[in-house]
Amino acid sequence: MSSITGAEALIKALEYQEVDVAFGIPGGAILPAYDPLLDARFRHILARHEQGAGHMAEGYAWATGKVGVAIATSGPGATNLVTPLADALMDSVPMVAITGQVPTHAVGNDAFQEAYTTGITMPATKHNYFVTEPDEIPQVVAEAFHLAGTGRPGPVLIDLPKDVLNARLEWRDPGPISMPGYRPTVEPHPRRVAEATRLIESAERPVLYVGGGIIKANASEALTAFAEMTNMPVITTLMGRGAIADSHPNALGMPGMHGLYAATTSIQKADVLVAIGVRFDDRVTGDPEAFAPFAKVIHADIDPAEIGKVRVPEVPIVGDARRILEALCERWGDTPTPELRKWWQTIREWQERHPLRFEQQPDGPIKPQYILTRLRELVDGDAIVVSGVGQHQMWASQFWGFEKPRRWINSGGLGTMGFAVPAAIGAKAGRPDKQVIAVDGDGCFQMTVQELLTASVEQIPIKVAVFNNAAHGMVRQWQRLFYNERFSGSNLGQHLPDYVKLAEAMGCVGLRADQPEDVDGVISRMLEIDDRSVVVEFKVDRDEMVFPMVPAGGSNDIVLTGPEDL
Repeated sequence: MSSITGAEALIKALEYQEVDVAFGIPGGAILPAYDPLLDARFRHILARHEQGAGHMAEGYAWATGKVGVAIATSGPGATNLVTPLADALMDSVPMVAITGQVPTHAVGNDAFQEAYTTGITMPATKHNYFVTEPDEIPQVVAEAFHLAGTGRPGPVLIDLPKDVLNARLEWRDPGPISMPGYRPTVEPHPRRVAEATRLIESAERPVLYVGGGIIKANASEALTAFAEMTNMPVITTLMGRGAIADSHPNALGMPGMHGLYAATTSIQKADVLVAIGVRFDDRVTGDPEAFAPFAKVIHADIDPAEIGKVRVPEVPIVGDARRILEALCERWGDTPTPELRKWWQTIREWQERHPLRFEQQPDGPIKPQYILTRLRELVDGDAIVVSGVGQHQMWASQFWGFEKPRRWINSGGLGTMGFAVPAAIGAKAGRPDKQVIAVDGDGCFQMTVQELLTASVEQIPIKVAVFNNAAHGMVRQWQRLFYNERFSGSNLGQHLPDYVKLAEAMGCVGLRADQPEDVDGVISRMLEIDDRSVVVEFKVDRDEMVFPMVPAGGSNDIVLTGPEDL
């Protein structure tokens, strides 16, 4: 066999992993890899910023369940990937980042575009590699994909010096993955499953509290089956939306800071809390000392480090969420389904007394909640929804109603503004058969708007709904509530930019809705256009606030359901 370069081995190794698309930007140190990339069997999508490339890889991974791939050069190229890497680590998104590096002889000499990439990204990745020999490339790439996609998924980075990419090697197919220090527990311990089942059987007020781990483990069917067997209400975190269909009678929606009253209060009153694929995030728990005070806790997760981190459980279970739920179903067997009549009667009363609500006046201003209800109605709920971070994110989670997993993509743990547009492009690249709608705020949109050029040039048509309240809305809400309406640094300006012209300048169709009567028309027009991306600016009420709300760090027993509770 004739020798090949390290760069050629890199591309071949990615093909060996059945990569079908990668997102990136070339530069000096990674340039050797871009030559064989021209003839690769997979598609390369040229982003306009490395942060955009990273979020595209995340959106692709979210939508497909596969490992996303981002490529960048050394120095600033690599440092621009830190935000999406940290985002992927927080939200357990499988991703492999490949970065160029200055030649090995120049490492440590402050060479042009040098950065200590592995050091910088160590706390932002599940693992990272610095490759010093070209022979290592096939095996390192195989290990990186294995690490990214197994156990608790997450980002892995491979840093490749330019001389390693230019050196030659004899290709060898990667061998079996042997990593003694990495052996995720997949199968749950039968004793723990038995203990959990007995505790659930004894419950009078049980709650299933589930999160993104259900989505990552493809465990939605098993979750629904177990919920029906046990008749438990199901609470889905921001990351777990769609894990069970929102139309299912056992689904109560999202809990926590901006969760539904019945969902949050059910956890507070539960006597047994079955937590699967969740990490007891502070936006859900509020004050952890006051969280679910009456509940005995079953905590099941693929990552043993999460169990006991915030709340010490009575029954810990380490394993894959799908296998845990299947084992619980098997153990439950022919046990009769509990009626839990009194518990369900109480929950239904909470739902009836404290529903989500808003009031849309015919003469305006447009309420963001109204846009989401009309958008979902007109798209018939059949879309992948990608959101930025802030008020619009909370409203989308509250009002959309998700019927399937992998239809809701957002930045949960890190809360990365600017996530929506590039992540939507990545989702559409991975699922071209699906309608992909980015729900964004004007503040978020302005952070990564340049990636619309990527969508246009690469012919990846997405829909973008920009909720323009001329402010950083969530910041403004907190300033209104907790800082005596001192709106410092939160106003973006009323008239700039012109979003319609901006969209058109980037090869997209630009539309605008100023009044409630415009909403249905612009949404219908947006949905009719399939050959280009569409940006719709909705001029929304800048004073609208997100409710329900639990003040940060407070007890979940105190839920503000509307302005009248302030």
